[in-house]
Amino acid sequence: MVDTLAPSREELVRRAAELVPLLRSRAVWIDENRRLPEDVIEAFEDSGILRMRAPARFGGFGSDARTLIDVHAELARGDSSAAFCVSVWSLINWIAGLYPDEVQDEVFAVPNARVCGTLAATGFATRANDGWTVSGQWRFNSGVLHSHWKLVVAVPQGADTEIGPLMALVPVSALEIIDDWHTLGLRGSGSVSTAVRDLFVPADRAIPVADFFQDQCKSKTNASDSLYQVPMLVTSTAATAGQVIGAAKGAMETFLERLPDRKITYTHYTSQREAPLTHLQVGEAALLTEEAELRARAFAGVIDDKARINAPWSEGEKVRSRVEMGRVALLGKTAVDIIAAASGGSSIYSDAPIQRIQRDIQTINLHALTSPTTNIELYGRYLCGLAPNTDYL
Repeated sequence: MVDTLAPSREELVRRAAELVPLLRSRAVWIDENRRLPEDVIEAFEDSGILRMRAPARFGGFGSDARTLIDVHAELARGDSSAAFCVSVWSLINWIAGLYPDEVQDEVFAVPNARVCGTLAATGFATRANDGWTVSGQWRFNSGVLHSHWKLVVAVPQGADTEIGPLMALVPVSALEIIDDWHTLGLRGSGSVSTAVRDLFVPADRAIPVADFFQDQCKSKTNASDSLYQVPMLVTSTAATAGQVIGAAKGAMETFLERLPDRKITYTHYTSQREAPLTHLQVGEAALLTEEAELRARAFAGVIDDKARINAPWSEGEKVRSRVEMGRVALLGKTAVDIIAAASGGSSIYSDAPIQRIQRDIQTINLHALTSPTTNIELYGRYLCGLAPNTDYL
């Protein structure tokens, strides 16, 4: 599918919703095989959703924050691992658009280019002619099995240590894939480790991390686009929040589908639907999910309003972004936990969607940038008049 104009939010959400039956039908396979199947990747490509945050000159749509949240939520209704991979590609494709134009020419040379990566500085870099030689090993590489490029972070050695960590774009084909993704949740994200030894990276593909938290856009073409002036971790919040909301909605939908035919064993209830406890559980989970969605959409509105006028972001607003992500994750997880508790003993079987959804959303809540406790502490610290205890804002 080739779009001559960027699709509307409503159109992209509709396309994502059409993928839900496929994702649900493939969810057990995705979980067991610890990766996405090719028919899902092809469906993503055909839908155009992989182009939401690719640069416009390569067919990208320039989708706003609200669109990312709503599209990723629809995908997560089908499968959390699939939605997680798409959210990573939305974020890191956008980061690739911050690099110099000649780097983008390489990265987006193929249609539906996919870039993955993490910010963990577990690699090392040594100065070489017109670039760097990079070595290291990186964990949690969600989507790498289906990506073309990967963002790695490496610490310069010797006299160059004062530069600080570098964010380098490298082709996935140059990396060793270490099949170590045996986990509780998000199994289908295929977030295996990668490694490389003495890989040459040209200077324009290796930029100090600090630059991306200051004057972040190195692209002449994208510099005038206010989308590329939104702080990196604020964009991360927009890319991540939707999958939590969609997971909670998916949990509720699958619970209600089973509800009419379920009794409560060892009680006189021949239908769980008639039990007051069920009403309380469903009502509470629904409200928590609604609150998560309202928070996410409200903050997306802030992102989009500020991007529209290219307004600067204060330190307090960046802190707020972190805590919004943590709060949305906590609300979604609490909703799913209530539904899981109401689902009974039969829900522990591996083909029951709720046990997979619960594992996935627990894993999302454990992500270092998403962690509710870390982010709420950061927010409270800031409210108490103390400086943030992190550079990742």
